[in-house]
Amino acid sequence: MIKPLVRLIDAFKKLPGVGVKQAERFAFFILKSSQNDAENLASSIINAKKSIKTCSVCCSLCEESPCEICSDENRDRKKICVVESYTDLQVIEKTGKYKGLYHVLLGVLSPLDGVHHDDLSIKLLMKRLDAIGEILIATNPTVEGDATAMYISQLVKPRNIKITRLAKGIPSGGSIEYSDEITLINALDGRKEI
Repeated sequence: MIKPLVRLIDAFKKLPGVGVKQAERFAFFILKSSQNDAENLASSIINAKKSIKTCSVCCSLCEESPCEICSDENRDRKKICVVESYTDLQVIEKTGKYKGLYHVLLGVLSPLDGVHHDDLSIKLLMKRLDAIGEILIATNPTVEGDATAMYISQLVKPRNIKITRLAKGIPSGGSIEYSDEITLINALDGRKEI
Protein backbone atom coordinates (compact mmCIF):
# COMPACT_ATOMS: atom_id res chain seq x y z
CA MET A 1 0.00 0.00 0.00
CA ILE A 2 1.17 3.58 -0.74
CA LYS A 3 2.95 5.21 2.22
CA PRO A 4 0.83 8.41 2.31
CA LEU A 5 -2.31 6.26 2.35
CA VAL A 6 -0.94 4.08 5.16
CA ARG A 7 -0.11 7.23 7.18
CA LEU A 8 -3.64 8.59 6.60
CA ILE A 9 -5.24 5.31 7.69
CA ASP A 10 -2.97 5.17 10.76
CA ALA A 11 -4.00 8.74 11.65
CA PHE A 12 -7.70 7.85 11.48
CA LYS A 13 -7.13 4.68 13.57
CA LYS A 14 -6.06 6.95 16.46
CA LEU A 15 -9.59 8.35 16.69
CA PRO A 16 -11.69 6.77 19.46
CA GLY A 17 -13.85 3.89 18.29
CA VAL A 18 -12.27 3.77 14.83
CA GLY A 19 -10.90 0.41 13.76
CA VAL A 20 -8.93 -0.52 10.66
CA LYS A 21 -11.95 -0.87 8.33
CA GLN A 22 -13.51 2.44 9.41
CA ALA A 23 -10.12 4.18 9.11
CA GLU A 24 -9.77 2.82 5.58
CA ARG A 25 -13.27 4.09 4.69
CA PHE A 26 -12.38 7.55 6.00
CA ALA A 27 -9.10 7.58 4.09
CA PHE A 28 -10.72 6.54 0.80
CA PHE A 29 -13.50 9.09 1.33
CA ILE A 30 -10.85 11.82 1.69
CA LEU A 31 -9.09 10.62 -1.46
CA LYS A 32 -12.37 10.73 -3.41
CA SER A 33 -13.19 14.22 -2.08
CA SER A 34 -12.31 17.36 -3.96
CA GLN A 35 -9.00 19.07 -3.17
CA ASN A 36 -10.98 21.99 -1.73
CA ASP A 37 -12.99 19.73 0.65
CA ALA A 38 -9.84 17.96 1.82
CA GLU A 39 -8.06 21.27 2.43
CA ASN A 40 -11.10 22.63 4.32
CA LEU A 41 -11.10 19.57 6.57
CA ALA A 42 -7.35 19.85 7.24
CA SER A 43 -7.66 23.60 7.83
CA SER A 44 -10.58 23.11 10.24
CA ILE A 45 -8.59 20.60 12.29
CA ILE A 46 -5.52 22.86 12.45
CA ASN A 47 -7.63 25.94 13.25
CA ALA A 48 -9.51 24.12 16.04
CA LYS A 49 -6.22 22.91 17.57
CA LYS A 50 -4.78 26.45 17.48
CA SER A 51 -7.80 28.49 18.61
CA ILE A 52 -9.62 26.30 21.17
CA LYS A 53 -8.30 26.51 24.72
CA THR A 54 -9.34 25.48 28.20
CA CYS A 55 -11.22 28.00 30.35
CA SER A 56 -9.05 29.10 33.27
CA VAL A 57 -12.09 29.06 35.57
CA CYS A 58 -14.18 25.98 34.72
CA CYS A 59 -11.91 23.93 32.40
CA SER A 60 -14.47 24.00 29.58
CA LEU A 61 -13.41 24.50 25.98
CA CYS A 62 -13.45 28.08 24.71
CA GLU A 63 -11.91 30.58 22.33
CA GLU A 64 -11.47 33.26 25.01
CA SER A 65 -10.81 32.59 28.69
CA PRO A 66 -12.88 32.86 30.79
CA CYS A 67 -15.50 31.12 28.64
CA GLU A 68 -18.90 32.53 27.66
CA ILE A 69 -20.71 30.74 30.50
CA CYS A 70 -18.26 31.89 33.20
CA SER A 71 -18.45 35.44 31.82
CA ASP A 72 -22.27 35.50 31.65
CA GLU A 73 -23.54 37.66 34.53
CA ASN A 74 -27.07 36.28 34.04
CA ARG A 75 -26.05 32.78 35.19
CA ASP A 76 -26.85 31.64 38.74
CA ARG A 77 -23.42 32.11 40.36
CA LYS A 78 -24.37 30.16 43.47
CA LYS A 79 -24.60 26.83 41.60
CA ILE A 80 -21.91 24.75 39.91
CA CYS A 81 -22.72 21.68 37.84
CA VAL A 82 -19.73 19.32 37.84
CA VAL A 83 -19.40 17.25 34.65
CA GLU A 84 -16.84 14.79 33.32
CA SER A 85 -16.34 16.36 29.90
CA TYR A 86 -17.16 19.27 27.63
CA THR A 87 -19.60 17.09 25.68
CA ASP A 88 -21.55 16.41 28.90
CA LEU A 89 -21.71 20.18 29.54
CA GLN A 90 -23.06 20.76 26.03
CA VAL A 91 -25.76 18.11 26.39
CA ILE A 92 -26.96 19.55 29.72
CA GLU A 93 -26.83 23.08 28.33
CA LYS A 94 -29.04 22.08 25.37
CA THR A 95 -31.87 21.18 27.77
CA GLY A 96 -32.17 24.87 28.73
CA LYS A 97 -33.11 23.67 32.24
CA TYR A 98 -29.87 24.47 34.09
CA LYS A 99 -28.84 28.14 34.43
CA GLY A 100 -25.88 27.94 36.80
CA LEU A 101 -22.14 27.64 36.23
CA TYR A 102 -20.18 24.51 35.28
CA HIS A 103 -16.95 22.78 36.15
CA VAL A 104 -15.41 20.21 33.78
CA LEU A 105 -13.40 17.53 35.60
CA LEU A 106 -11.57 16.36 32.47
CA GLY A 107 -12.36 12.74 33.32
CA VAL A 108 -13.23 10.58 36.32
CA LEU A 109 -11.30 8.77 39.01
CA SER A 110 -10.12 5.42 37.70
CA PRO A 111 -7.15 4.03 39.63
CA LEU A 112 -7.03 0.91 37.43
CA ASP A 113 -6.47 3.18 34.41
CA GLY A 114 -3.99 5.34 36.32
CA VAL A 115 -6.38 8.31 36.74
CA HIS A 116 -6.13 9.80 40.24
CA HIS A 117 -7.51 12.98 41.84
CA ASP A 118 -4.44 15.00 40.80
CA ASP A 119 -5.14 14.12 37.14
CA LEU A 120 -8.53 15.84 37.30
CA SER A 121 -9.44 19.51 37.85
CA ILE A 122 -10.74 18.88 41.39
CA LYS A 123 -8.29 21.31 43.05
CA LEU A 124 -9.48 24.11 40.77
CA LEU A 125 -13.09 23.24 41.65
CA MET A 126 -12.30 23.49 45.37
CA LYS A 127 -10.90 27.01 44.86
CA ARG A 128 -14.26 28.12 43.39
CA LEU A 129 -16.48 27.21 46.35
CA ASP A 130 -16.44 30.40 48.45
CA ALA A 131 -19.80 31.86 47.37
CA ILE A 132 -21.40 28.62 46.17
CA GLY A 133 -24.69 27.34 47.61
CA GLU A 134 -25.10 24.13 45.60
CA ILE A 135 -22.87 21.67 43.79
CA LEU A 136 -24.72 19.48 41.29
CA ILE A 137 -22.57 16.45 40.51
CA ALA A 138 -23.44 15.26 37.01
CA THR A 139 -20.93 12.49 36.48
CA ASN A 140 -22.07 9.44 34.53
CA PRO A 141 -23.79 6.67 36.53
CA THR A 142 -20.85 4.28 36.23
CA VAL A 143 -18.58 2.83 38.91
CA GLU A 144 -15.96 5.50 38.13
CA GLY A 145 -18.55 8.30 37.91
CA ASP A 146 -20.10 7.29 41.23
CA ALA A 147 -16.68 7.02 42.91
CA THR A 148 -15.77 10.49 41.62
CA ALA A 149 -19.10 11.89 42.88
CA MET A 150 -18.53 10.40 46.33
CA TYR A 151 -14.95 11.70 46.46
CA ILE A 152 -16.05 15.24 45.56
CA SER A 153 -18.96 15.13 48.01
CA GLN A 154 -16.59 14.13 50.84
CA LEU A 155 -14.34 17.09 49.99
CA VAL A 156 -17.23 19.56 49.77
CA LYS A 157 -19.39 18.44 52.76
CA PRO A 158 -17.29 20.20 55.45
CA ARG A 159 -18.06 23.53 53.72
CA ASN A 160 -21.82 23.20 54.36
CA ILE A 161 -22.66 23.43 50.66
CA LYS A 162 -25.73 21.59 49.37
CA ILE A 163 -24.54 18.66 47.24
CA THR A 164 -26.92 17.12 44.73
CA ARG A 165 -26.55 14.40 42.12
CA LEU A 166 -28.47 13.86 38.91
CA ALA A 167 -31.43 11.57 39.45
CA LYS A 168 -31.00 8.09 38.09
CA GLY A 169 -33.13 8.84 35.04
CA ILE A 170 -29.99 8.08 33.09
CA PRO A 171 -29.52 4.31 32.95
CA SER A 172 -26.77 2.85 35.09
CA GLY A 173 -23.68 2.37 32.98
CA GLY A 174 -25.04 4.93 30.50
CA SER A 175 -23.51 8.15 29.32
CA ILE A 176 -24.80 11.73 29.65
CA GLU A 177 -23.39 12.48 26.19
CA TYR A 178 -25.81 10.02 24.55
CA SER A 179 -28.90 10.78 26.67
CA ASP A 180 -31.89 12.48 25.11
CA GLU A 181 -33.05 15.89 26.36
CA ILE A 182 -36.20 14.57 28.08
CA THR A 183 -34.20 12.04 30.11
CA LEU A 184 -31.78 14.79 31.10
CA ILE A 185 -34.58 17.20 32.06
CA ASN A 186 -36.08 14.48 34.28
CA ALA A 187 -32.66 13.75 35.77
CA LEU A 188 -32.08 17.46 36.51
CA ASP A 189 -35.56 17.83 38.05
CA GLY A 190 -35.14 14.70 40.17
CA ARG A 191 -31.65 15.38 41.50
CA LYS A 192 -31.15 14.49 45.16
CA GLU A 193 -28.82 15.59 47.89
CA ILE A 194 -25.92 13.20 48.50
